[in-house]
Parts: sequence; structure tokens; C-alpha cells
Amino acid sequence: MRKELAEQFGRLEKRYEELGGKMAEPGVLANHVELARLGRERTRLEDAVTLFHRVQELEAQIGDAEELARSADAELAELARSELEGLRAQLEQAEAAMLKHLIPADPNEGKNAILEIRAGTGGDEAALFAGDLFRMYMRYAERRGWKTELLSSSPIGIGGFKQVVASVEGPEVWRHLRYESGVHRVQRVPVTESSGRIHTSTATVAVLPEAEEVEVQIDPKDLKIDTYRASTAGGQCVQKVETAVRITHIPTGIIASCEDERSQYQNKMKALRVLRAHILEMRQAEQRAERDKVRRTQVGTAERSEKIRTYNYPQDRITDHRLGRNFHNLPTILDGELDSIMEALDQAHTARTMEQVASGTHVPEARE
Repeated sequence: MRKELAEQFGRLEKRYEELGGKMAEPGVLANHVELARLGRERTRLEDAVTLFHRVQELEAQIGDAEELARSADAELAELARSELEGLRAQLEQAEAAMLKHLIPADPNEGKNAILEIRAGTGGDEAALFAGDLFRMYMRYAERRGWKTELLSSSPIGIGGFKQVVASVEGPEVWRHLRYESGVHRVQRVPVTESSGRIHTSTATVAVLPEAEEVEVQIDPKDLKIDTYRASTAGGQCVQKVETAVRITHIPTGIIASCEDERSQYQNKMKALRVLRAHILEMRQAEQRAERDKVRRTQVGTAERSEKIRTYNYPQDRITDHRLGRNFHNLPTILDGELDSIMEALDQAHTARTMEQVASGTHVPEARE
């Protein structure tokens, strides 16, 4: 075992023992909330410490077997050599399992998400593609039994969106959607194209962890709230009452708006949800930039400037550029059958992080 890994797990073991002592203190025993919190942390560390001890035990057994393998007693030496192969295989498995506990916990694990889709280059065709992506994610959410809520939208008259924002709630929402942020590109013949030429258009997807009010507390004095009359696509059916709301967070310059509801209060509440998500994402991005100045992973950086995927209609193919893989049966995928892509992205992220941990180029904090 490398020295730095032994030191890392030594710290985990020390923390595990400290927690056991704290949980026996009278003051903690009388505080059920604190006792439960410490108990959860200790339980999370237990498997890592057990594996650490198992690796140490196997390394000692291998050392003994290697010494016996050099014995003058030929029969004893042969027996030791036959045991070595099995012990080394067990050690390899135990070390791989142990390393998984060094993969950093995602701070947004368990959170719901705010999904934003914006039309990019390509005019109306880009807006239509944004609509296709929105329907794809809504169908995916439906298949997984998640709850969705439209927060804001700017539809165009022919069925697409300049921008659409929705919340997605349910188990493991963040884990499955977190890799979708980036530029999505489509190559197809637009319905408005009479000559049959293939066009390339783009849409930008942003998946933001939904922030709880306790995570992002906003001072009302930091908000500039504007109201205006909402309208449907194309400026038709303009309302006479100013129900639409635009909120600007003055310290950061972040703007969130909503005009889908008939009530100004409901629009304000929805806009605040989006605003909190953007502020949380900005803070986490700043923390990541500070912490990861050197290390960057190809999968999972969630940079919105990245072109992450191409949807090629003529060849019935979706290419995920981070994976370098093609997925076929495009209509089925656009109908929400995204599991194969999501699983491949998650496996690639885990494998890459494990590789960095194993090589010593990345030794993160223990999983919380």
C-alpha cells in the first residue's frame, strides 16, 4: 500500500475511534440529534476501516508466505508459493474496494435539480431542438417516476422554446442528470427547409442542484424586483396586469424571471427557486476552481461551453463526445430512454477517478 494511502486511511481510522469515544460521552448520549449524526458518520467510516485492516492483514500474510517460499524445505516452499497467488488476488480485490472510499462524495448527492434549456445557434430550428431536449428529459423523468414542474418558459409559435426551465424532484435525480450540462448539437433537415439540406443547430443545457433556503439565504435588500406584463409566444394575448416577475441579485448580477403563472406571487416564488439554484451553483463553482486548479476530469466537469453530445438524425446516431461512443436508435432515446447513456457516463466518471486515486495523482477527502 502506498504511504499516502496508508496515511489517509490511518486518519480515517483515528476519526472512527474518536467518534466511538464521543458517542459514549454523557452529553452526547443525552442529545439524540447529535448522537444520530455521529452514528451516521461512524457507520460511513466503518467499511473503510474494516477494509484497511483487511489489506494490512493480507499484506502481512503475503510477507510471511514470500519468506516461506524461499525456505530450504521444498515442500513447504511449494505450498507457500501456491498460497501466494490466492493471497495476491484477495489483496488486489480488497485494495480496489478500499480505494472506492476515497472517491469524493458529491456535495449535491440527494438533491433535486433545476433543468434549464436554452436555444443556441440556429434560429427557430435551435428553439425546436430545445423543445425536443425538454420533452426527452420530461419523458426520462416520467419513466423514473420523478416529479417535474415547469418554472419558466419562452415558447415560440411552432412548438419549440427560446428558453425553458423546470424543476425535477425524486430519488437520485442529481446523480443521473448531473452530466447533462453543456452544449448539445443537432444535425438534421429542419421542417422549414424545402431544399432538404442538413442544418446544424445547438441548445445549451444546464443542470443545477436545487438549493434549500437554509443553504442559500438571500437578503431582500440585495434583490431588485421588476414586474411586467406577461405574454404568450409572439407577443399575443398580452395580459393587462403585471404578473410577470424578473429578479436581479445585485451582488452577483444573476437574473431569474418567471411569467408562466397568473399570480405575481407564484411567479416570484418560482423565480426565487431558480435564483437560489444559480447562486449555489456559482458558489460551488468557485470552490471547485479553488480546490481543483490542477486536476480536471473530462467527464463531469459540467462546463456549459463544452460540446458534449451530437444528435445526428440522418445516421440515426447520438455521439457523446466525452465518452467517444455512439448510441443508436435516436427516436427511442429522444423518447426518454437515456439509461444506457447515463450509466456509461457514471461508470466513466467513477473509473477515471479510481484511476487517479490508484495512481496517486488524486487523493481526495474521504466519502461523507
